[in-house]
Amino acid sequence: MIKLGITGACGKMGRRIYELAGMDKDFEVALALEKKGTPLIGKELGKIKVSSNLDGLFLVDVLVDFTLPEAADTHLDYVAKYRKAYVLGTTGLSQEQKNKVEEVSKVIPVVFSPNMAVGMNVLFSALPEIAKRLGPDYSVEIVEAHHKAKKDSPSGTAKRLAEVITQVTKKEIPVHSLRLGDIFGDHQVIFCGNSERIEIKHQAHSRDLFAVGALKAAKWIAGKPAGLYSMQDVLRQ
Repeated sequence: MIKLGITGACGKMGRRIYELAGMDKDFEVALALEKKGTPLIGKELGKIKVSSNLDGLFLVDVLVDFTLPEAADTHLDYVAKYRKAYVLGTTGLSQEQKNKVEEVSKVIPVVFSPNMAVGMNVLFSALPEIAKRLGPDYSVEIVEAHHKAKKDSPSGTAKRLAEVITQVTKKEIPVHSLRLGDIFGDHQVIFCGNSERIEIKHQAHSRDLFAVGALKAAKWIAGKPAGLYSMQDVLRQ
C-alpha cells in the first residue's frame, strides 16, 4: 500500500484527490497538509488531522502537490530532505523554480506535468506529428479558457501545447487566454491553411480528470529511481 501525502488537502483539488485516494485500496492517505494559518489546521479529515508540519513527510511514500507557485520552493526542499517521491501539478512556476525541480529530481523521483489528464497528454504526443505533416503553410494558434480565479495566464497546459508544436515548426505559437466563470479548463489548437481549418479541442468537465491522473502518477512513481519524469512516462508504461 502506498502512503500518500496531499498538499492543499482542504482545497477543491486536494479534497478531491483525498476522496478518490480513499476509494482506492492501493492508497493510504497518511498526511493532509495545509498552509500555516488555515483555520482547518488540527481539524479531522477522515481518519487523520490536517497539519501544516512538513516534517510529517517522514510518514509518506509519495507527496502530491497541486497548490500555488509560492509554496513550491518549500515543498521541494522538504521532499528532497526526506527523499520522498513527488507528483507536482502546480502551474505558473518561474524558470528558476523549474530549474530547482530539475535539481531536486537528481535525488528523488519527480513527476512534473502542467496537466495530468490522460487525453491532454495524448495531445502532447500527437500534435508534433500533426504539425509536421501539415507543414509550414499552415498557421497555428492556441486559445485557452479557465475559471476567473486562475492566476497564471497563459495556462501551463497552453504553454506546453505551444512548446511541442514549436519544436517542430520552429515558430512562436500565439496563445490567447480567457478567464471566465468556473471553467475547469478548455484548450483549442487551430491549424489553418488557405482552404481548410483543423481545430483540436480538449475540455475538462471535472477536477476528477486531474485527480485521477495525479493518482495514476503516484502509483507509477512509487519506488522509482531518482529522475525527472512526465505524464508521458507514466502513460507509456
